[in-house]
Amino acid sequence: MLNIALNTLKEIVRNKFLYLIVFFACVFIIFSLALGKLTIGEGDKVIVDFGLSMIEVFGLIGVLFVGSQLLFKEIEWKTIFLILSKPIKRQDFILWKFFGFSASIFLIVFFQSLLFLFVLLFQSIPISWLIVWSLLFTFFKLEILLAIVFFFSTFMSTMMTIMVSLMVYLIAHSFSLILDLFVKMQDMFLVNCIRIFQLIFPPLEALNIKDVIWTFSEFSTRFFLYNTVYSLLYICIILFFTVQIFSRKTFEN
Repeated sequence: MLNIALNTLKEIVRNKFLYLIVFFACVFIIFSLALGKLTIGEGDKVIVDFGLSMIEVFGLIGVLFVGSQLLFKEIEWKTIFLILSKPIKRQDFILWKFFGFSASIFLIVFFQSLLFLFVLLFQSIPISWLIVWSLLFTFFKLEILLAIVFFFSTFMSTMMTIMVSLMVYLIAHSFSLILDLFVKMQDMFLVNCIRIFQLIFPPLEALNIKDVIWTFSEFSTRFFLYNTVYSLLYICIILFFTVQIFSRKTFEN
């Protein structure tokens, strides 16, 4: 089963589009140095915020455009029949595909994080625990998005998977704004409906601590542990439903 993960990792490593994404991410992280010099009094904030955002944005692009094609290519190129003709369970195929891509995401985020931390050291910017946790939470967000992409790609086309996954990503970051809007309108019925509806979506907003690094720093250890467990649990739930759908899927030769 490990061969599925290794072959997936090799397939992604050979993807030139992913190299292009990583290249531009590194360029923009270094570009944050120039942006920091253009601002007055907030250079450190600009460098940190811009660097963290670029790691997430380019990771998002990679997961959406590369991850959405993993299962589609297997089905389109008919290689799925060769794979499933072997003594391989469909659930193992999905899970090890996911682990293979997860390994590539980890490597991408890891090397971009090293470059980002080097930029901070070069600029003598203190590396706080919030910055480290923000990098870890960025990885969790990309993992959650990857699980969602896998889920939708079992029954949607590549373009639809990208669009719906991106919509889920954006909505999951916007619940506080939506709730504030309806609270101001004093419509408690809709507020309660949205809070229930929010449970379906991933906890991306809670993982988005990079936006509050400079305004709020009193986070308890429980906050980080809770959101870590929540993220892993959400990934497991999405993968469970992905496996259930893929196990019942029929393929036409």
